[in-house]
Amino acid sequence: MKGPTAMGLRPLNVVIRRRGPGPRPARPETGAPAGRVLPEAIAGGLPPTPDHDLQYHGGKTIRDLAFTNLYVGGAQAWDPSNRQRIDGALAAAMSDAHLNNVMMQYFANRGITSRFAPSQVLSGAPPATMSQADVEALVGQLYARGQLSGFALGATVFDFMLPSGTVLTIDSASSLQGLGGFHGSVHPADGATVYYAVGVFSEVLPDGRTNGIVAFDAPWKNVVATFYHELNEARTDADVEDAIRAGNDPIAERFLGWVSPQGEECGDFPIFESEPNLSLVMQEVPLTDGNGTVPVQFQYSDAVHGPEGPIPAPHAARTQRRSQKRRR
Repeated sequence: MKGPTAMGLRPLNVVIRRRGPGPRPARPETGAPAGRVLPEAIAGGLPPTPDHDLQYHGGKTIRDLAFTNLYVGGAQAWDPSNRQRIDGALAAAMSDAHLNNVMMQYFANRGITSRFAPSQVLSGAPPATMSQADVEALVGQLYARGQLSGFALGATVFDFMLPSGTVLTIDSASSLQGLGGFHGSVHPADGATVYYAVGVFSEVLPDGRTNGIVAFDAPWKNVVATFYHELNEARTDADVEDAIRAGNDPIAERFLGWVSPQGEECGDFPIFESEPNLSLVMQEVPLTDGNGTVPVQFQYSDAVHGPEGPIPAPHAARTQRRSQKRRR
């Protein structure tokens, strides 16, 4: 892992199962908080964990988000029906009113929007592996060629969809050990900022190994849930990669948006807390407009101190909780 930031920890910009070597984050020994919040408001009846509530550190958030899907590996690597399902479900999930009612609490209850631009298939052979350096090099190449022109870069996330069989790595983490994806940013020489997310085609491989995070009955559903996680984290903590790059520099913290005291973004603790039963937080939920269901991962909600599924109305407005660390 990269070095700690000025917070004393490395913020998480990845979605990963905590399986295999290494400790699982400890569940706080906390009871229900004072007030009217009830444990049953949390997904799956998980106990409230106020110690993991997100705090605002002053960094960039994206209220009106744009995104597009870029399919790596050429047309031969993708079943067109899977691309269609991923595009449709992810666009529907990110714009769904009841799902967005949960996320509005991180935007002072102001309305949030998302806009999906038509996806593209990138030319080239399917890569056997892809690292963070590989992803960021690809972002740089596309930018230099003008293939990302026409987008409002400061509010757009480019989703790099990896094909079946491609292994993703970041630092010491691998999709063969539970890594599903991550998000970050690239700064070309002209000073622009390009936001990206990348995720694997989470599935059980022919040799029996699991690549990514498998929680649903079809790999395309796992892809949608992974990118729902990443896009909501990019929405609420856009410049986390700059905080990671800054390391121990005192300016690191000011890049952060909504992050818990443990360095978790909105999608992280729900995964850790629900293990080994990911179905508690990774579910197909009905769309508000009645047009079917979408596979998503529930995000952390400060309002209920835990992961929360779609709700019919936003939580009551509250004062934005800002980190109490001394600002530099």
